[in-house]
Amino acid sequence: MAIKEKSSPASDTGKLLRLTPGGVSDEELLQFIEEMTANADRVQETVLAEILSQNSGTEYLRRYDLGGATDRATFKAKVPIVRYEDIQPDIQRIANGDRSPILSGHPITEFLTSSGTSAGERKLMPTVKDELDRRQLLYSLLMPVMKRHVTGLDKGKALYFLFVKEETKTPGGLPARPVLTSYYKSRHFLCRPYDPYNVYTSPTAAILCLDAHQSMYVQMLCGLYYRLSVLRAGAVFASGFLRAIHFLQMHYQSLAHDIATGTLSPSITDLSLRRSVSDLLRPDPDLAELILRECSNPNWSAIIPRLWPNTKYLDVVITGAMAQYLPTLEFYSGGLPVASTMYASSECYFGINLRPMCPPSEVVYTILPNMGYFEFIPVNGGQPVELADVVLGKEYEIVVTTYAGLCRYRVGDVLRVAGFRNAAPQFEFVRRKNVVLSIESDKTDEAELHGAVQSAAELLRPFGMGVVEYTSQAYTKSIPGRYVIYWELLAVGDEKEKKSVDGEVMQSCCLAMEEKLNSVYRQSRVADRSIGPLEIRVVRGGTFEELMDDAISRGASINQYKVPRCVCFPPILELLDSRVVSTHFSPGLPHWRPLQFN
Repeated sequence: MAIKEKSSPASDTGKLLRLTPGGVSDEELLQFIEEMTANADRVQETVLAEILSQNSGTEYLRRYDLGGATDRATFKAKVPIVRYEDIQPDIQRIANGDRSPILSGHPITEFLTSSGTSAGERKLMPTVKDELDRRQLLYSLLMPVMKRHVTGLDKGKALYFLFVKEETKTPGGLPARPVLTSYYKSRHFLCRPYDPYNVYTSPTAAILCLDAHQSMYVQMLCGLYYRLSVLRAGAVFASGFLRAIHFLQMHYQSLAHDIATGTLSPSITDLSLRRSVSDLLRPDPDLAELILRECSNPNWSAIIPRLWPNTKYLDVVITGAMAQYLPTLEFYSGGLPVASTMYASSECYFGINLRPMCPPSEVVYTILPNMGYFEFIPVNGGQPVELADVVLGKEYEIVVTTYAGLCRYRVGDVLRVAGFRNAAPQFEFVRRKNVVLSIESDKTDEAELHGAVQSAAELLRPFGMGVVEYTSQAYTKSIPGRYVIYWELLAVGDEKEKKSVDGEVMQSCCLAMEEKLNSVYRQSRVADRSIGPLEIRVVRGGTFEELMDDAISRGASINQYKVPRCVCFPPILELLDSRVVSTHFSPGLPHWRPLQFN
């Protein structure tokens, strides 16, 4: 389907969406990518004009007196770059039920709860009906790209561990839920036509089940029954896939029993789940014996190809914070290729990896210019630049303007320009700005970590002790991963007041820290169980002076040195761990409840 020179990106997108997946060939979808990237700057200009025209009557744009202008120069001269806190009052009005056109000229249909945090809570990202169409378009491009690199994917199934999360409604009645929960509950997913290239082992009922244990159990059970049909395996994030492997380690005996007898564990009480596997359940003693033999072996190296021998690759996000899981993933997969296929967020879907089978260290994402209007702020300072004007090798923070009403919004992702596809830049994901700790979807910044340490340290004051220094690491050698905080303690106040700090007090400090961390972290601990109990490792006195000496010996300036609040450099971790005098874990779960509105 040729894209005419004067056609609009929105209409092109609509044409494709009305026809996919059956009515548009792979060649046409790939050609769409070529034309979007070849005309990146023109597409961006058109996208912005469409957004501004669509939203010209909104209260937000009227504040800046654009006078109906839709050009980039006027837009950038008059509309400021913002963070979430700047637009939170407008978002709250919409959440409370104000249906006037505040941010978007089209009705806000729901809020997507971003994993980024604001004042300890999830951010609410407005979305409109046709945003789901744009996301679906991006999904429709993934398999045509993948088929260029891997053949025969229509001859089997995909073992994907997919889950929904708790959702709520705002006071005005709009759903507020994570972006993937929104997608899995949408008609695009639930009513998708049969596609031999996208057949999942997991029944839809299991994906939609809110009980994480029951959902995982049924998805794993189905995956084992279909073991010889599985051609690719994965989850959204690398951490989620490893959590599934850990679940198998914990429950393989029960799963093998169910397969041997053709029954379903009584722990699965959800009737829709039981119905979803009723036709699949059958006694298979040979399969059960194989599972017991492989899983009882203490060596779980290459367990994935041992259980699913026809797996061609893993499909997980392995960039950003997920890169820390790569060694563990390689251990369990026996070195299977890892595909990190797309770059997306609650604010906007951005682009895809056109070389999905490249090594994880070489993953770059090609921004599709029809998804939104993008600007880039140089990390080292300077004015924001257009998508077509970024410079190879430089790092930028991405800024997005969306059809749903976000204008010049700082997403918080830092990207490095790694190359170009036609006229569209390709980016390496570098990091989340200001984030120091992350295990999965959680994001803890330095200020939040500091506040949590200070709050917990108050419990030491009655004992005449204080925290003189601290640092941390995201510990991912266990499943699930956890936060590890290193404390160096020092006597404070009157020496006569000093008392012994026992392990129970230190455990309370662990839990006190968790209580001060954001709701995304606490949900991961309580509801998702995707993060383990926080650990405090107390190091002996003088350890942080040794840390500074080590840094100076490596070339750091003594005048500019400051204690890193998160460390990942192995020699530094080895130094810290060699000085540990006691370890303590959170004794319980922090308080959490689904997103609440006043």
